[in-house]
Amino acid sequence: MAQPAKRRSGTYSRRLQYSLFLGYVFAIAGMIVAVLMLTIAIIDPRGFSAIKGAALDATTPVSAGGRGVVRFFTGIGDTISNYWQAGAQNAALNEELAAARRELVAARAAQAENRRLTQLLGLAREVSDEVAVVRIVGSTFEAPRRMATLSAGRSSGIEPGQPVRAPEGLIGRVVETGQWASRVLLVTDGASNVPVRLVRDGTPAIAVGRGDGTIELRTLEVGQNPFRPGDLLVTSGIGGIFPPGVPVAVVARLDGDSAIARPIADPARADFAIVQRAHQPAASAPLDQAAPPVAGPPVAAPPAQAAQPAQPGSPARQRDPRYQPALQSPPPAGAPR
Repeated sequence: MAQPAKRRSGTYSRRLQYSLFLGYVFAIAGMIVAVLMLTIAIIDPRGFSAIKGAALDATTPVSAGGRGVVRFFTGIGDTISNYWQAGAQNAALNEELAAARRELVAARAAQAENRRLTQLLGLAREVSDEVAVVRIVGSTFEAPRRMATLSAGRSSGIEPGQPVRAPEGLIGRVVETGQWASRVLLVTDGASNVPVRLVRDGTPAIAVGRGDGTIELRTLEVGQNPFRPGDLLVTSGIGGIFPPGVPVAVVARLDGDSAIARPIADPARADFAIVQRAHQPAASAPLDQAAPPVAGPPVAAPPAQAAQPAQPGSPARQRDPRYQPALQSPPPAGAPR
């Protein structure tokens, strides 16, 4: 075991000696070349310039190749760096875009809310029988009964029978009230009947809910269908509940003698509504303010005509007991009548 170790040590020492020897040789050769070059530069500057030019020509391709290699690897590094930077910038831009979209949606929602509140404020200024301005907190869509729930009840003065409308048109009427909430029967419910009239020519009709989100219009007169697609119908004020002139529906299509219409006010899109008093001006007014009855002109009697004897065979003569003695006394018992 000792002999191989000595061999390795000797081989390593010999290689080290060769390396040192070659290093000394290269160093001495470099010194000699440097001395020769310095001597040539002192003795023959032109020759030294020629040698420098030849060395430049010889090393230029090598320098160009090395520089190309350096540029190649530098370009790879720049490409990778730009890729990562582009990814980071893309992620940042996506976040900014998402934030801008959220702000845009919020701004549009606020604008729509402001527009609805402005319309509601204008409606509240127009009506004079306002009971309360309430929020619609829910409504049915697919149930057989079409109802909506309001965020106010008896504490706000709401009572059954009061009409409910939005800025767009009529929603329905109150049917149930609690202390803090109330329920509205929508105009599209099957139990809803609203007297309406056609804006185009004033034709009266009844708007009956169908329970599927639409309204059937039934005329009060038998004859030709007076409706046309696109006709607008408003409340007529008959019936003592709904005030006149409130938009109700628009005719969508004709169906025999009737028409199918869609309501103008959609509770699913309306956030607020106005509850009004029932339209009963004569019944709700004080008695001392009631208008006195208007007496009609006296009816003149027809001019008197001279009495003429009834002719034989005339209806008057036949009804005369003197002409028919049988009418003067009742018939005997058992006689045919």
